[in-house]
Amino acid sequence: MENLNENIVTEKENGKAAYVVAFACMIAFMGIGLVDPILNSIARSLQATPAQTTLLFTSYMMVTGIVMLFTGFVSSRIGMKKTLMVGLFIIILFALFAGLSNTIDALIYFRAGWGLGNALFISTALSAIVSVLIGQTEKSIMLYEAAMGLGMSIGPLVGGSLGSISWRLPFAGVSVLMLISFLSILIMFKEPKGEKEKVAFFAGVKALKNHKLRSIGLIALLYNFGFFTLLAYAPFLLPNFSEMEIGMTFFGWGILLAISSIFLATRFERKIGTFYTLMIGFIGFVICLLLMGINADQPTLVAAALIVAGFFQGIINTLMTTIAMEIPGIKRNIASSTYSFVRFFGGSLAPFVAGLIGAKFGGNYTFYFASAMVFIGIVLVVVHSQYFETAEEEEV
Repeated sequence: MENLNENIVTEKENGKAAYVVAFACMIAFMGIGLVDPILNSIARSLQATPAQTTLLFTSYMMVTGIVMLFTGFVSSRIGMKKTLMVGLFIIILFALFAGLSNTIDALIYFRAGWGLGNALFISTALSAIVSVLIGQTEKSIMLYEAAMGLGMSIGPLVGGSLGSISWRLPFAGVSVLMLISFLSILIMFKEPKGEKEKVAFFAGVKALKNHKLRSIGLIALLYNFGFFTLLAYAPFLLPNFSEMEIGMTFFGWGILLAISSIFLATRFERKIGTFYTLMIGFIGFVICLLLMGINADQPTLVAAALIVAGFFQGIINTLMTTIAMEIPGIKRNIASSTYSFVRFFGGSLAPFVAGLIGAKFGGNYTFYFASAMVFIGIVLVVVHSQYFETAEEEEV
């Protein structure tokens, strides 16, 4: 009886710890979409071109992706809790410095520093949630993806509301919220028990030898090219929208992303299977990107397509992450860091390329190119369809 009570208490504590980490994840993901509503303001205030301004995403995502390859090495030596807290502390500092920037170059560099903290935190956070919610991998991933969706939806809303006063305020706001997350994890998160096996420095790189992880990672890279083109360049197709209006548009996008991540992805998967659910997500997303390109000079239609895209992206995010985290023979913390590296690396290329294409050919071609990249991802999903079978189909 005593052991039963202890187990119940432990489960409750683990549940609270998981939600604390998820809340911090939500704030961390706010940092990605936070700058969307204020890109135009930043460009005007710091006399930067759209191509320069999109580098705020590239520097952030590039550093995040590369460092994620080695977060397993760090967390296996200093522990998950310390890794989470170091990451949060770095974000707090660099978000604050970003808000004090006086040149676009300084802001780009501070966003890169922010990406370092983001990598340590986000990659470890998924492993931490899975570790405390023992035997509930699907629930853990849904919680993580929901935090991502909510963070990416609330981020633009915060960016739009505070950015309408000053573009500097959203950065200060994230710094304060991250401080709250830092204190919450300090108090409520306990390091998972058990002796941890140390991860080799290049374990994340070596994991790419696994054909399934490498194939899924490549598909994720192509998908994220479309994902982050939408995030980084869409605001420039909304020139007449205020910061708050852009924020509300991305808020609608993020809400649909969160709803489909939490409530619909796994339901569709159970009814029609993983492969067909993914195909619905990918094809729907490509159509939305094409519509944004076709209607690049119609801000209202761009905004509508952008919001609807969130629905399809939520489905893709949840299923792709679940598949990557359940690859046999690869530890979850390594799978998480390697998959996240490929995912964010694809995201880092997109804003840079989008800025170049937009400057040379126009915003519509930016989205045509992004849709082409995601379409190649669809082809690879078909080619590697054996990796997208449900557990029931694999047993047959």
